Amino acid sequence: MARRAAPSSGRAPAQHIKSAKGRTPSSTRWLERQLNDPYVAAAKRAGYRSRAAFKLAELDDRFHFLARGKRVLDLGAAPGSWTQVAVARAGKDRVVAIDLLAIDPIPGAIVLQGDFLDSGNDAKLLDVLGGVPDVILSDMAAPTTGHAATDHLRIVALVEAAYEFARAHLAPGGAFVAKVFQGGTERALLDRMKKDFTSVKHAKPPASRAESAEIYVIAQDFHGR
Repeated sequence: MARRAAPSSGRAPAQHIKSAKGRTPSSTRWLERQLNDPYVAAAKRAGYRSRAAFKLAELDDRFHFLARGKRVLDLGAAPGSWTQVAVARAGKDRVVAIDLLAIDPIPGAIVLQGDFLDSGNDAKLLDVLGGVPDVILSDMAAPTTGHAATDHLRIVALVEAAYEFARAHLAPGGAFVAKVFQGGTERALLDRMKKDFTSVKHAKPPASRAESAEIYVIAQDFHGR
């Protein structure tokens, strides 16, 4: 399937939002950023649920972990933009998405609401997927508290939980792709990944905002367990 091109770098004049009663300065800045973001506009044109779709598409264009026929499990998938890309590239009925939040139906995917860590959910996910996943995706991010140390621990805990799930269920030769943040993956976890996968790399896709601390770990060719 043809890959979607990244948004054009040519931009219309920036739009500025006047302060409104009841709107905080931070929300005004967020609204201006959304209105002036070419990825937001491109996501709307392409029918993606959020600009995050381009992050996965750009990572896959570079590392080629998605392919027609592969089984894909998307953890923490809401609102579903990564799932949309996975369906387009892996094919219909090859993708299962799960999140604590409800996800509106996505053509070609099976969407579930729940915690992938809950007892019994792993067996349910594998059953619905029709076998072990070839690719496990995680774009999860914990709600921030404003306390850097606490937020870091929450982020690390999410990545570790997703990785433990992947290590237990990923097919041989499979791939694990997850959001981490500035500083990359924790050293102990990174060392484990390097033992379990042939290739482990960090990347920041162009669609990830320059000011954002997020980066992604891409682990390929699973041979652990």
